[in-house]
Amino acid sequence: MASMESPCVRICVMDPVSGLCRGCARTLDEIVAWGTMSLDQRRTIMSELDGRMDRIAVVEAGQ
Repeated sequence: MASMESPCVRICVMDPVSGLCRGCARTLDEIVAWGTMSLDQRRTIMSELDGRMDRIAVVEAGQ
């Protein structure tokens, strides 16, 4: 399996509302499975992270 850099930035705090990590915007299941995912699965998740970070920011702004 080809390797892909992880989006982890070592800020591991799960947002209770969105269910996403505030550092990397992945779900807990995605974080756990990252090492065994295919390159295509990782690319799909990576392509969604900016939008997910926007969702986290909206949730935090509304608190």
